[in-house]
Amino acid sequence: MLLSLVLHTYSMRYVLPAAVMMGTAPTYVLAWGAWRLLSAVLPTRFYREVDDRLYTIYQSMVLFFFENYTGVQVIIYGDLPKNKENVIYLSNHQCTVDWIIADMLAIRQNALGHVRYVLKDGLKWLPLYGWYFSQHGGVYVKRSAKFNEKEMREKFRAQMKAETPMYLVIFPEGTRYNPEIPKVIADSQSFAEKEGLAILKHVLTPRVKATHVAIDTMKDYLDAVYDVTVAYEGTVDHKGQRKLAPSMTEFLCKECPRVHIFIDRIELKDIPEEQMYMRRWLHERFEIKDKLLIEFYDAKDSKRRNKFPGKSVHSKLSLKKTLPSLLFLGGLTASMLLTESGRKLYVKTWIYGTLIGCLWVSIKP
Repeated sequence: MLLSLVLHTYSMRYVLPAAVMMGTAPTYVLAWGAWRLLSAVLPTRFYREVDDRLYTIYQSMVLFFFENYTGVQVIIYGDLPKNKENVIYLSNHQCTVDWIIADMLAIRQNALGHVRYVLKDGLKWLPLYGWYFSQHGGVYVKRSAKFNEKEMREKFRAQMKAETPMYLVIFPEGTRYNPEIPKVIADSQSFAEKEGLAILKHVLTPRVKATHVAIDTMKDYLDAVYDVTVAYEGTVDHKGQRKLAPSMTEFLCKECPRVHIFIDRIELKDIPEEQMYMRRWLHERFEIKDKLLIEFYDAKDSKRRNKFPGKSVHSKLSLKKTLPSLLFLGGLTASMLLTESGRKLYVKTWIYGTLIGCLWVSIKP
């Protein structure tokens, strides 16, 4: 009985945040859909400006749960500018929380609404979210031979033409680093060895295609590239071996006490333009990430573990930036659910929004 109560209490840590974040999605999609229709006759940049503001509201609510609710300490190293810029954000990838980390940095630059992702193609089928991410400026890509460079370039050109602010998040590894799937890590290391590249321990060998297309297409539009390295504290077992990074559920259950984020701002002039040379440059950047993570996880001196070298700042997110969004979206959703007609509209939005979204992304990938 006591064990059941403990387990129930533990599960409630993520049930409430998940219910609110998922539960407000139809309300958000209705508000966005109304604006999408109203702005159909307006220049694209007007649609983008309001869309970015709406996205800021929703993601601020998400950050209320992932930062304020969990109480996680965000430790920032390196040079994160205070002002918003048009950037490409390159990061190591180990779990779904990595998406949220990009939001954590963007909100500190007042650029949360500008966050857009390069995502693997299968995610476009997510109910409501998959369709919306593409409408917000996200790009879905297929791997290897199915990668459509022309289509990706066209999307970026359209966004530049509309003067869309850009905070483009790319995970060059192409998949997550998972210590529980050693074959993926071994295959990545074998590929690096075959290509004459340095073998990496705590990250996978990066793929250059999406990064090259993005930088090459928008080189005159971007201000910089952010090279970001993320480490989650508490991801080492009792034997000192690296464990799987926390899932969103585990993170919301407050299983991660601190997140360490190292940012290196790189000027575009310091990045090679040719794909062959950019590939080497990108691998060298991941060698730097690997050395940072080796220091974080494997330093011989235990006092040097669980932190990156250099100065750091404990950055706390103010409730003023997140709580109003929670109250606004939560109140709007609650008011819908209080009436019979509102409840019907809510359910229809989930059903038809998902169906229309799946149809849309299948026709216009």
